[in-house]
Amino acid sequence: MTNTTNANISSTAHTNPANQNAVVLLSGGLDSVTCLYWAKDRYAKVTAVSFNYGQRHNSELVAAKTIAQQAGVDHKIIDIDLAQLGGSSLTDHEMTVPDGDADKFPTHTDNIDNSAIPNTYVPARNTIFLSYALAVAEVTDSNHIVIGVSSVDYSGYPDCRPEYIHAFEVMANLATKAGVTGHKLHIQTPLQTLSKAQTIQLGHSLGVDYSQTISCYKADSDGRACGVCDSCTLRKRGFQDAGLTDPTRYA
Repeated sequence: MTNTTNANISSTAHTNPANQNAVVLLSGGLDSVTCLYWAKDRYAKVTAVSFNYGQRHNSELVAAKTIAQQAGVDHKIIDIDLAQLGGSSLTDHEMTVPDGDADKFPTHTDNIDNSAIPNTYVPARNTIFLSYALAVAEVTDSNHIVIGVSSVDYSGYPDCRPEYIHAFEVMANLATKAGVTGHKLHIQTPLQTLSKAQTIQLGHSLGVDYSQTISCYKADSDGRACGVCDSCTLRKRGFQDAGLTDPTRYA
């Protein structure tokens, strides 16, 4: 296993994962790509799963495909039209994606102000994505699903909380053939307690090329970031706090 220089960076991986397989939720963004390389460092086989869910741009899917190819992992892109449901500025073009304000981001899930959850929250997105990943895990004989949620330096989404992840894992083991036949499924969240800077430091130690990742909520067709949305604001601050050059291409 790869060691990091930051004592605060820890993993939730199994002690002996060498013969185990994993499914990684891969959006093409900074967090998910860090998780992809984290999983590759630990598991025998990794399958990456991305979603074409009606998001504002496809440049992140292009990035995810390229990154998966370079990482040498199997990659599935699943079509789900969440845009027809609306309710989020990431899927409804009539809504405006708000600019980020680093001073207003919660620094831990205990500090969530439910009335301040931004309109970039996509209703039930992680539940839907994890459910598909659960199906992929069963057909690929994987007993780990890796997702890049965090309780630190994030936008306050309710489906990033550790209690939600625990509840989904319990459900997964009740609802699947794998779970009821003794092949327990684990939801791994290696970034759960890491700041954005610590996530970047972890990825840097694993050889992640962050110049290829796209985190922006309003990235253009060429993958250039807006520099002002929540995701861009957190990303820029993360590189600054990590003491590393920000390789993001800005419009």
